[in-house]
Amino acid sequence: MVDRLVNSEANARRITMVESCFGSSGQPLAVPGRVLVGEGVLTKMCRKKPKSRQFFLFNDILVYGNIVINKKKYNKQHIIPLEEVKLESLEDDSHFRNGWLIRTATKSFAVYAATATEKQEWMAHINKCIEDLLRKSGKKAVEVHAAVWVPDSEASVCMHCKRTQFSMLNRRHHCRKCGSVVCGPCSNKRLMLPSQSSKPLRVCLNCFDTLSKQKSEHAGTPDKTDAFKERSGSADSSGEEDSSGEEDNSRPQDEPGQDVVWPYNF
Repeated sequence: MVDRLVNSEANARRITMVESCFGSSGQPLAVPGRVLVGEGVLTKMCRKKPKSRQFFLFNDILVYGNIVINKKKYNKQHIIPLEEVKLESLEDDSHFRNGWLIRTATKSFAVYAATATEKQEWMAHINKCIEDLLRKSGKKAVEVHAAVWVPDSEASVCMHCKRTQFSMLNRRHHCRKCGSVVCGPCSNKRLMLPSQSSKPLRVCLNCFDTLSKQKSEHAGTPDKTDAFKERSGSADSSGEEDSSGEEDNSRPQDEPGQDVVWPYNF
């Protein structure tokens, strides 16, 4: 079905409309062979708290952004190649329902739909697009994925030393390898994680010791100069404030779905 719609006028109009909603701050989305499969609002679990985000599923990428004016204006566009994506369903709990993980090599996070039906539809459509892409390209699915960050609200004390209480002075940091919330002294080391960045990234002491040992055993001798380095200075070039700067447009978890659109059935 998607292949028949690649060059359709309706598909071209829909993609142009999405581009216009992101304005000049967004990247061009109209490329040969691309089809807009569906769109809707999902609650994304960000570092600080859950926030509403507008998602657009294309046959080769997943795009999401902040909602400035619903159906008219979005910003902070994020584009995820579907070939890198792996989905993992989440069990419902007392706080969040109808959720799943979106895992990629560079970033992984949880999203929640308003209903179980929406969750089922989103996961089915995304997995179908991934399956088709991998089949056509002959590529294998990505096996290494970034850790899902533990939300700030779930850690009042450092998850490594179990002693440091977080406050305005004692900031929370996230290990880029395991996603744990840790204090500064317990994350003052950096390691190369090639799948995530070309620069050394902040890791907790547990991950630092484990990965350094693995590298030493593999190479025969540790290479401390290239593989890792201690933290110097206060600037964090590895995206420490990943989600904290996003606008707060969150909606309650039990609010009805907001016009999830699947115009093209597979």
